[in-house]
Parts: sequence; structure tokens; C-alpha cells
Amino acid sequence: MSESKSELLEWIEAIVIALVLAFFIRTFLFEVIKVEGSSMMPTLYENNRLVVNKLGYRFSSPKQGDIIIFRNPDNMKENYIKRVIAVPGQTVEVKDGSVKVDDKTLAEFYIAEPPLDDFNKVEVPQNTIFVMGDNRNHSRDSRHIGFIPYENVLGKAKWRIWPINDMKWFK
Repeated sequence: MSESKSELLEWIEAIVIALVLAFFIRTFLFEVIKVEGSSMMPTLYENNRLVVNKLGYRFSSPKQGDIIIFRNPDNMKENYIKRVIAVPGQTVEVKDGSVKVDDKTLAEFYIAEPPLDDFNKVEVPQNTIFVMGDNRNHSRDSRHIGFIPYENVLGKAKWRIWPINDMKWFK
């Protein structure tokens, strides 16, 4: 009888260790998220699954062009996925269908269509970023919710794993 109790305790111990490891990995290292909405089309589509690196921004800051997941400053229970357009100290404006950072037009091969509305030039404050969806005219982003504080950034999208026939690694 003690042999069966010993085996049961080993199983319980293995399960507890696995749960703790899974919690640690999901909380601090990587997480798989599901894309909801069309604001990042044509780069990302509804129901795509992404591996998000949660560790990288603990040692560095988001860079221009990164696709990030962050908490909406207006509703911290709501996560958004957008592209970083400008970082602290840079200026950003949208004018005549172009996005300009530091007065230079971005070459945006990834957008669905040029933005229709203008956005006056602003400078990105320290410890924040300016983000936009790739589907410029159908995205709630920094033009609407303001600058995103670094502490709201949850991680960087690294790899689209679903659908399998459309897997992609993001720089």
C-alpha cells in the first residue's frame, strides 16, 4: 500500500511542478495569443495565433516597426496589438495619406491602405511609444487613445503559428 501512495505522491509532485513551470513560462517568457479584430490587416487576420515574447522588453525598449501587445490605457483589462511607429523623442504626423516620423515619410509596405485622416505633428514623450494598426482607417490606436506607456507593453509578437499554412517569423 505504501508503494501506491508513493507513486501517487510522485504523480502529484510532477503535476504541481508542471503547473508551476507553465505558469512561470506564460507569465514571464512566452504566451500564445489570439488576434481579434481587423486593425492589423493585411499583416494579421482575425483568429491568427501568435507567440508573444514577454521577456525581451524587460531588457530593452520597443523599437520602431515592432508589432506589440499592450494594455489599452483607457481600459487596462483590454489588450491591443499594433505596430510601433515612433519612439521617445521622435515626432510623428499623418498628412496627405502618409505617415511621417521626424519629417520623413515611412515606407509602409505592410499597410492595407493609406490613412484618410490627418493627424497633427506631435513629439513622443519619454517612456512612451506611438502605435498604429496596419489597417490604418479601421484601427483604434495612438491617434485615438494617445501614447502608450512602456509599463503597458506586454510583449512583442515573434511568430504567427496559426494557421499553419501561413506561419511567419516577425523580426
